[in-house]
Amino acid sequence: MTEIEELSQFLALDMRLDVKALALQQTLGLTGTTDGRHLLINTPCIVKNLCQLLNDGQNSVAKDASLAIINLSADEEIIPALLAEATNIVEHMLKIISNPEHNLADPACMVLSNLTRSKLGSEKVFQSMEGNLDKYVDIFCQEKYNKKGARLHYLASVLSNLSQLPAVRSYILDPSRSCLQRLVSFTDYKDSISRRGAILGLIKNCCFETDHHEFLLSEAVDLLPKLLIPLAGPEEFDEEDNDKLPIDLQYLDEEKTREPDADIRKMLLEALTQLCATKFGREYLRSKNTYVILRELHKWEKNENVLVILEHLVNILIRFEHEIGHDNLKEVEIPDEITEKLNALEPAL
Repeated sequence: MTEIEELSQFLALDMRLDVKALALQQTLGLTGTTDGRHLLINTPCIVKNLCQLLNDGQNSVAKDASLAIINLSADEEIIPALLAEATNIVEHMLKIISNPEHNLADPACMVLSNLTRSKLGSEKVFQSMEGNLDKYVDIFCQEKYNKKGARLHYLASVLSNLSQLPAVRSYILDPSRSCLQRLVSFTDYKDSISRRGAILGLIKNCCFETDHHEFLLSEAVDLLPKLLIPLAGPEEFDEEDNDKLPIDLQYLDEEKTREPDADIRKMLLEALTQLCATKFGREYLRSKNTYVILRELHKWEKNENVLVILEHLVNILIRFEHEIGHDNLKEVEIPDEITEKLNALEPAL
């Protein structure tokens, strides 16, 4: 028996506390190095035992076990081994997240956030949800769901990563469900940049589905004001311009501030740009006077990467449809080098 195999035996719920704690400290140390992580993942029962220790009655033991699993899940090379059926790691994490009385719901969200960065991980997690994504959207939307103080912000990253799968986008965009309608309310969520940023990533991924643009912009979802409000400042417009804006943007507070994070502003503009891929989307954005919000944003914006996206979007909106010449820009035959640049923006795993 190797030293690591011997170590794994001590990672058990019924092991004496001092022995278990010492074994866990050694294991946690090993997760801090690439060689250590590979050594652990190749040892039977290590991950399974760590998952069981998440339910240990001693909080310090359970917390150290969660840190070890987070470190392991952050190593992309070993994710396939982590996802092996014998570990049941995904099922363990989903169970913890679903339990409103569990102390480690936030670390469990972090683990799934790491695992779902890969296509394999996303597929495994979605499969383990057994077609009930609504359950986890419901948990996410209840800010005080967890009674032990977990905020579940990283569940937003899990949902965003999952949305890179076509099957998940189809699920979210199903008009018979209310998933998307509930999630779009977090585009201007002040208490967590990770929560609003990840949900915007999910929304942007959904905007690539051109067949659903009418649904996204319909009253059922009302996506346009959700994307424009974070980009709007305190500027006042004349009556004619103001009346054309979506109702939610007509009465903004004079102390209104814009989204402070440049990466999130960029995502908002990228989502709007995707909505302009269809003639319906372009005409709808024009009819709602999107241009004046973007014009004022352009005067204020200092980030060059954001300005590039902003100017491209404005260029689309100020052109006449006969100049554009196509209902759906994604169906236009374009040179290979341009295709490569566009594909780089597509939802990818």
